[in-house]
Amino acid sequence: MRTSEVKLSFFTMPVHPTSRNYVETLKEDREAILLADALEFAEAFVGEHVTDIAESVTSSLMFCASLADATKQIRLGSGTVNMPNNHPAQVAAQVAMIDTMLEGRFLFGISPGGLRSDAEVFGNLDRDRNAMFVEAIDQVLQIWASDPPYDIKGEFWEITTARTMDIEIGQGAILQPYQKPHPPIVITAMSPYSSSVSRAGARGWSYISANFLQPNLVATHWSKFIEGCHEIGRTPDPSDWRVAKSIFVADDEATAIKHAKDPNGPYGFYYRNIMRKLIGNGRPELFKHDPEMSDAAVTHEYVLDSLVIAGTVDSVVEQLLAFRETTGDFGTLVYAGHDWADPVLARRSMELMATRVMPAFNQALNRLAA
Repeated sequence: MRTSEVKLSFFTMPVHPTSRNYVETLKEDREAILLADALEFAEAFVGEHVTDIAESVTSSLMFCASLADATKQIRLGSGTVNMPNNHPAQVAAQVAMIDTMLEGRFLFGISPGGLRSDAEVFGNLDRDRNAMFVEAIDQVLQIWASDPPYDIKGEFWEITTARTMDIEIGQGAILQPYQKPHPPIVITAMSPYSSSVSRAGARGWSYISANFLQPNLVATHWSKFIEGCHEIGRTPDPSDWRVAKSIFVADDEATAIKHAKDPNGPYGFYYRNIMRKLIGNGRPELFKHDPEMSDAAVTHEYVLDSLVIAGTVDSVVEQLLAFRETTGDFGTLVYAGHDWADPVLARRSMELMATRVMPAFNQALNRLAA
């Protein structure tokens, strides 16, 4: 018997056509999260990139700060802080600040950063970014767990305030987060059988499975999480698993299909952009439901058909149940944000998702479990 409902979350990278006005897209991204808050989505994550005009939020922490007083109940998350591109001391201080501004409504999403142009601009393109990621988060956690003046030495960064500390006036100390010992840490997972997921399990973290990974490959993440949890005697809990999905809900089927499956529509634009980045980076396998598929078979049409759920409320519920049957049980469904090419339809989709799809989805799951 199921004892808890699947929660609804929101994640936006975001990805907008480069021809759009930056003032307008920033306002739109905020409006989407304000709407999610009003609709009682449990969480909202926002991504960041420095060298991408389409993915135009350059600081997820700054963006979350802009929503601190405007939101009421939703938890806000970095999706993600790209750790190799930031000094660990800066991250520790800024996360402590936003966590305090939100009085504990913050989720600390982290990653090595996947955009190669970001890596290049920060001088990390030819460095071991996974090793930098591990060192960076370890140093952030050490800062929060230790007293100044600190003595943290690594391969990439060294952190101390020993020469300048004057603790009587507060100088030389980094502030602590509001949540103790720190905000919940969340990683993103985009590869089949991701070793990052097992490491998250072994470190007490949770994870989000990407919305551009085929459902049967998303399913591989749970076994990796179990593997990591067992390393530390942690009981694996599906509530720690967030699964992202591109979903569009409309009042009629024809509108839903036209909006979400049109190659030139906002969902088509999103996947064209993501495919070019990931396939161009040698990762076509992420989109394949069968590893034996040829690269040529990974077409734009195939990706839209296989990865986007679209339809009326009843249709979307049926598709989500089929998706969940493939992936296995998860605790949070993460609604992926897309460009609001039609703001009325975009808002309506989120409203239908929160007020009708999720209640019906959870009722169906409870019936299946009875």
